[in-house]
Amino acid sequence: MSEAPRVNPRVNRRPSRKRPRLGQNLLTDPGAAERIVRALGDVSQATVVEIGPGRGALTDLLAGRAQRLIAIELDRILSAQLRVKYDARRNVEIVEGDVLQVDMAALIGRGRKARVVGNLPYYITSPILERLYRFWESIDTIVLLVQREVAERMAARPGGRDYGLLSAVTQLHARVEKLFTLPPGAFSPPPKVHSTAIRLTPIPQKLGVPADGFVEFLKLSFGQKRKTLANNLKSRYGEAAVRAALAAAGLRADVRAEAVPLEKAAEVFRNLT
Repeated sequence: MSEAPRVNPRVNRRPSRKRPRLGQNLLTDPGAAERIVRALGDVSQATVVEIGPGRGALTDLLAGRAQRLIAIELDRILSAQLRVKYDARRNVEIVEGDVLQVDMAALIGRGRKARVVGNLPYYITSPILERLYRFWESIDTIVLLVQREVAERMAARPGGRDYGLLSAVTQLHARVEKLFTLPPGAFSPPPKVHSTAIRLTPIPQKLGVPADGFVEFLKLSFGQKRKTLANNLKSRYGEAAVRAALAAAGLRADVRAEAVPLEKAAEVFRNLT
């Protein structure tokens, strides 16, 4: 028999608070589930972390293929049901907790790497991605289902209207591949939008800047989308210093952040720090 749910010691539980409904549209299309799992590659010798397993559409497939599967589920009832369902599977661990609070490196094992998969609730996609990037050294590959518009922003190139902070931070860390798009009918309850499966593959950071400091710089750069890059930066660095840094990088004084490639943004950052 499966034991009663208990708090995992590697998860820091937040104080009880009101929060939006969990908001997850559960995947019900078995063909799509198979395609998502296949996008992870051969996992027979791998650790896989699943975010938000729900009722187990992906978990069912992964439990029979992964060497080790860790499924993180916030909902207390669903996590209890999953424990019962996979009680006989020695390679499956169900963690009841908030992925935004989980110490991913400790969960996976220090010095080890995992592949991450999940169907993310739309309202919390960006915070989850930011959290995963903090544990990038523990991750091999990420395959996620996200809102189609979010996938478009993640893959957008500088100069386009979709390019923004999410694009820049994602592309700083990974190569982005849009795999396929699913209609609302592939989920229960059906969302009002389409969803896209994306694969993120870590890339070496060759910009010569510290990732944490540069991400904060990018947040400031895109702070107010209608402002120029100089106007967003001058409150911290001073107008004269910003203008000089832009000129040294060969950028116009009135350039906007969405028009600046990462390499040029990194050059401006180095000129200012």
